[in-house]
Amino acid sequence: MPQARVRFRHLRTFIEVTRQKSVGRAADILGVTQPAVTKTIRELEEILEKKLLEKEGRGVRITRYGEVFLKHAGASVAAVQQGIDSLSRVNTGTLIRIGALPTVSARIMPAVMRQFLAEDTNDPVRIVTGENHVLLDQLRAGTLDLVIGRLASPEQMVGLAFEYLYSEQVRFVVRASHPLLHDANFDFARIRAFPVLMPTAGSVIRPFVDRYLLAHGMAELPRTIETVSDAFGRAFVAETDAVWVISEGVVARDAAEGRLRYLPVDTSETRGAVGLTTREDTAGNAAFDIIRQTVRAVAEELAI
Repeated sequence: MPQARVRFRHLRTFIEVTRQKSVGRAADILGVTQPAVTKTIRELEEILEKKLLEKEGRGVRITRYGEVFLKHAGASVAAVQQGIDSLSRVNTGTLIRIGALPTVSARIMPAVMRQFLAEDTNDPVRIVTGENHVLLDQLRAGTLDLVIGRLASPEQMVGLAFEYLYSEQVRFVVRASHPLLHDANFDFARIRAFPVLMPTAGSVIRPFVDRYLLAHGMAELPRTIETVSDAFGRAFVAETDAVWVISEGVVARDAAEGRLRYLPVDTSETRGAVGLTTREDTAGNAAFDIIRQTVRAVAEELAI
């Protein structure tokens, strides 16, 4: 295939000749001889089987085929240069600032950071945890470079770009010895008899929770505590009969190890997209791109 034989030197030489409209001037800028430039252009035309340049007086002019090829050649060279520039900014000590929801911090960030540190970029990382809308505000303000969390509402995504990673649902969680787990005929409405830890009103999962409870005839619960603290939720649920309404990722390890249990209710309708959110004008570097690639790989490995 012709494209397999085209080399970077072909593109660079062709672009410079068209820019200078002269083989001689292009040779001077490229630091090679005129015969070398002529030979490179001839090779490129033979590979493409099209005439790209024609003599015009003491210079050259580009043909219609050349104009078509120039557009793509220029884009290719620019992309290669961006890659070179990006790699040159590794090991510069540039701080990479990541915002992560508690569910992400607990579920995938430990593995992400282990793999990232193995790359030896020597670029420091700061991880900030908080509510989705707070993290997105910081991203938009430029105090964060990347947010890993749930897809926000359309009005919150103006100027931002989202890349899907996986879906996650809300769970109703209790301690392993909770009375509700011993009911022969489990009745979801019985959670009204216990304190319920709820996500805060501004959290990204709260609308999912409210709709779920409303659909099950529980528009209001008598005893609720709103919190975004996974440390408090984990400790309070372990010591009391409280029910914790939380994203699955926050407690997935606790559930796998038997410290906490999910109530036997189908919450699949609360599933929402989790992914990478960046500013549309983000200019990354190699370390930043490695972080993003690592997040994708970990999410895939965990088969979330």
